[in-house]
Amino acid sequence: MYNQLTQKDIEAMEAEIEERKLVVRPKLLESVKEARAHGDLSENFEYYAAKREKNKNESRIRFLERMIKTAKVIPDDSKEDEIGMNNTVEVEFEEDHTIERYKIVTTMRGNSLEGLISVESPIGKALMGHKAGDRVYVKVNDSYGYYLIVKSIENTEDDGSDKLRSF
Repeated sequence: MYNQLTQKDIEAMEAEIEERKLVVRPKLLESVKEARAHGDLSENFEYYAAKREKNKNESRIRFLERMIKTAKVIPDDSKEDEIGMNNTVEVEFEEDHTIERYKIVTTMRGNSLEGLISVESPIGKALMGHKAGDRVYVKVNDSYGYYLIVKSIENTEDDGSDKLRSF
């Protein structure tokens, strides 16, 4: 499976990799050296903590590099009046008439608790390409779905304020 990322996502990931390699990695290596110099490693908590942080950093670098390598680059532009990437959408759920606001983002930025809905989620897939006033069917699985009404679409620029998730 490929990860759907925009060019801006890839650029943000590359910047994080560079930061981790050029700034974070040397600091963590120095921490490991200092902790090792404290003597007996079998009872040296600082050494194990420093090694753990160093390994977490290296793991994050490998993760980001793999994400970039396997990414499917998707466009982040859309027509003025259609729902697309990085648009904020206000929808009404037909079942109970509640109104919610969501921003359509890539999977790496998705965070439903903050109203960031992945383009690959059932709601994200259903909303893409629709216009204000459209009644949209959201298929959750083969036996369940529901309807939304698109109330408004706001073309928001991707300013990077919604950070890439860490795994």
